[in-house]
Amino acid sequence: MDKIKNFQKILNKKQIKAYIIPTADYHNSEYVSPFFKGRAFLTGFTGSAGTLIVTQDKAYLWTDGRYHIQAAKQIENRPIVLMKQGNPGVPTIQEFLSNYLVDQDTLAFDGKVMPTDTVLDLIKHLPNINIQTDEDLLQDFWTERPNLPFSFLYKLETFFTGNTFSEKLIRIREKMQEKNASVHILTSLEDQAWLYNLRANDIEHTPVFLSYTVITQEDCYLFIDSRKLDKAIETYLKENKVVLNPYFYFYEFIKNFNQQTILVDYRQINYSTYLNIFENNTLINHPNPSLFMKAIKNEIEIKNTKIAHIKDGVAFTKFMYYVKNNIQTSSSLTELSVSEFLLKQREAQEGFVDVSFNTICAYKEHAAMMHYSATPATNATLKPEDFLLVDSGGHYLDGTTDITRTLALGPLSSTQKLHFTTVLKSMIALSEAVFLKGVRGMNLDILAREPIWKLLIDYKCGTGHGVGYLLSVHEAPNGFRWKVVPERNDSAEILPGMITTNEPGIYLENKYGIRIENELLCVEKDTNEFGEFLGFETITYAPIDLDAIDKKLLTTEEKKWLNQYHEKVYEIVEPYLTEDEREWLKEYTKAI
Repeated sequence: MDKIKNFQKILNKKQIKAYIIPTADYHNSEYVSPFFKGRAFLTGFTGSAGTLIVTQDKAYLWTDGRYHIQAAKQIENRPIVLMKQGNPGVPTIQEFLSNYLVDQDTLAFDGKVMPTDTVLDLIKHLPNINIQTDEDLLQDFWTERPNLPFSFLYKLETFFTGNTFSEKLIRIREKMQEKNASVHILTSLEDQAWLYNLRANDIEHTPVFLSYTVITQEDCYLFIDSRKLDKAIETYLKENKVVLNPYFYFYEFIKNFNQQTILVDYRQINYSTYLNIFENNTLINHPNPSLFMKAIKNEIEIKNTKIAHIKDGVAFTKFMYYVKNNIQTSSSLTELSVSEFLLKQREAQEGFVDVSFNTICAYKEHAAMMHYSATPATNATLKPEDFLLVDSGGHYLDGTTDITRTLALGPLSSTQKLHFTTVLKSMIALSEAVFLKGVRGMNLDILAREPIWKLLIDYKCGTGHGVGYLLSVHEAPNGFRWKVVPERNDSAEILPGMITTNEPGIYLENKYGIRIENELLCVEKDTNEFGEFLGFETITYAPIDLDAIDKKLLTTEEKKWLNQYHEKVYEIVEPYLTEDEREWLKEYTKAI
C-alpha cells in the first residue's frame, strides 16, 4: 500500500484532519540533510522546495515554478494533488486550510520544523482550529529514517574570512545594544558558520553544522554535538570564551530566560523555540544582525571570491572545450559522464572543497525542468544537435561559485537562436544596470525580464539570488525578482559588497531550456548632487557560446558588452590552459 495511505491511517486514528510536512529542518534551512526529507520520503518528489499537506483522505503538494514539471513527473500515479504555487486559481496553503478545516478540526505538525512567522500566521487565520505543534508523526512511521547528520568542523583562517570571530561578535553585540536586547538567539546555520568562521558538512553541498547559538552581552553559548569538535576546534572555541552545551539542551536552556529582551527573527527560529520564550520575555522580531553582515562581503572576501571564480572559470572552460570537441565524434557522452568530467576539472583546482549544489546537466527537453538532476534512469546520451544546459558551481576555500551556460551541440533553428540571443540580451541588460542607492532587486528585475516578456514568455522563478562565502549558494537577503515572495526573503536593498546571480532563462516544456548565468558584485559608481550611484561588476569568467547567437538581434552596445566580456575571459583564463585549449578559447571569445 502507498505510504500516503498508511500515513493517513495514523491521522484517522489520532483524529487529525490535516498534517503539514514542510521542506525544513530545525533551523529553517533551504537545503536539508536526509533526516529531514520526510516530504520526499512520502511523495517521491525530490526537489529542494515544497510543502506536503496530508488529510485523512487526500494529499496535496505545493511547490514553486522551478519544480512544476519535475514534481508532476515524480508524483505521477500517486494519490497526491499537485498545487502549482503562483499559478492562477491555485490557493496558498493558508487559503487552502482556511477553506478545508472547520471549527474544532485538528491541524498538526512538528513545531521544530515550522518557522515561527508561518505558524503565527496560521493561528491568526484559523482562530477556531485546534492546532497541535508537537506532533512529529514521521518519527515512528519512518522506520528506516536516517540519523541526524554528523561531520567534523573545520576552521577558516582570517586570510579567507577577513574578520575574526571576536570582531564579528562585537558587531552583533553593538546591534543588540541598538535594539536594547539583552539576549540574541541565533538558529540559522549559515549565520552561525559565518559567525564562528567554522564550516562542516552536515548538509550536502552546504558546509554548515547543526547548532544553536545564544548571545548575551557577557557570554556566547554554542549548542552542538561535541563529538563533531576535535581538540583544535574545541580549544579555539574555549579560547574565544564560547560556552559549549549539548545540541538538544538548547530548549531547556532557553526556558530559563525570564524578563529578558530577546532579539529573534521569526522567519528563522522554529515555533518550538518561540513557545519556550514568548511568555516570560519581551521578544524583538527583527532580522538577525548577521544577515546583512554576511551578505555584504568585506574586501578580503571579495578578493578571494574573485580568485575562486578564476579557478571555476578555468574548470568550466576546460569542460566546454571537451564537450565542443568531442560531441561530433563521440557517441558515449551522456549527461552523467560530462557532469563527472566537469567535477574532475573542479577537483583539480587548488582549494576545492565541494560542488555548491548538485550539478544540473540537462539535454534537450530535460532542461525545461529548471532543477533537473540526471539519474541512471533518465541519463540522456548527447548528440550533435540541440542545447545542453549546465548549471553548476563550486565551494572553494576562496569562496562559492554558481554559473550556468547553455551550449549549442549542433545546428540550431532560427527560433532556438532567437530564444538564446534574447536570454543573452536579458542578462546583459541587468549586468549594465546603474542605479541609485536604495534600489532593491525588485526594481531591477524588469531589466532582465523585459526582452523575454516581449516574446510573451516568462520564467517562473527569480532572476537571481545572493551567494554566500563558502556557505549556501542561495543566500538572503539580496536577489532579483519581479514580485515579493516572503518565504524567499530576497527583496532587500542592493548594497555594495553584495554578490547576486544574474540568470534569466527561457523554458519550453518538452522542447528545451536556456539559461545564462553570471555573478554580479554590487559596486559604487559615483556620488554627486543627484545621489549615490551603484552598479555591477561581473565576476564570472567563462565563454558564452557564440554558436548559439543570432548576431543580427544584438545592438551595437550589446555586442560591445559581449566583446569586452570575452576579452576579459580570455585574459583571465588563458594562462591556465593547454595550447589546444588556448587556441580554441581564442576562437570562442573572438569579437563579433
